[in-house]
Amino acid sequence: MELNWRRSSYSDNLGGNCVELAPIAGGVGVRDSKDPDGPRLLLDPSAFRALLTDLKQR
Repeated sequence: MELNWRRSSYSDNLGGNCVELAPIAGGVGVRDSKDPDGPRLLLDPSAFRALLTDLKQR
């Protein structure tokens, strides 16, 4: 299945540290932009919300 991976508009194209997100059935896919064929996290909506909440508090 081909996913539509997206990254933040704040990211540059110089190979920095970026996470990419893709909507999937029942949640969100997360991967490292430097390793697009590497491991991916598949988060359900509540886990994704918890991740965002935690990141905002840092």
